[in-house]
Amino acid sequence: MPVASGDARSLRQARMLAAALGPAAARPAVVLDVGCGDGTAAAAAAPLLAGHRVIGVDWSQDALRRARTRLPDVVRGELTAGRLPFRSGVADAVLFSEVVEHLVDPDSALDELRRVLRPGGHLMLSTPNLAAWYNRALLLAGVQPVFSEVSLRGIHGRPGSEVVGHLRLYTARALREFVAASGFEVVRVAGAPFHGVPRPLRPLDRLACAAPSLSSILLLHARRM
Repeated sequence: MPVASGDARSLRQARMLAAALGPAAARPAVVLDVGCGDGTAAAAAAPLLAGHRVIGVDWSQDALRRARTRLPDVVRGELTAGRLPFRSGVADAVLFSEVVEHLVDPDSALDELRRVLRPGGHLMLSTPNLAAWYNRALLLAGVQPVFSEVSLRGIHGRPGSEVVGHLRLYTARALREFVAASGFEVVRVAGAPFHGVPRPLRPLDRLACAAPSLSSILLLHARRM
């Protein structure tokens, strides 16, 4: 992924996971960061997950080479080419940060994440919000929503300048229903800000996080049933 939503999302997601796992002294957990990229997000979360074992997983050898400078454990694995290189039920938690919007087959991806999670294990998923507060205004004005893309060659009809390869976008309601249909119990949906919001509008973006359905980034905590 060439772009991520920033440290604010990583830290909010890590706080949710740390609260769900509890202190590592009681029982160190195995956390798989699937789609870890260069490991920046996991490294930002590491102080909040001290004592738990975080394993970075990505398909890109270049990303893993960079992730090794930030994470002690990294493994190559692909969601789109069969099973991840882990036995069933091995993980206490899976971080799935801004990956689902890039996938052709998100249903099979969630099936595989469910497989590697133990019963009752935690899924922490984040993704851009199609119904973010500014996207609602843009649609009313006839402008393509932020985060959406109509081409892999350039940006057309929306703010921004960088193509990031988003294939699917979710509202809070759609994300809840999608994850629940994949065999998870949705515990909570929260919001996070987006660093790409123009500076004068960032206070409003942070305020919108109080209503996740309006926030820039959706943070979903679910448990494997």
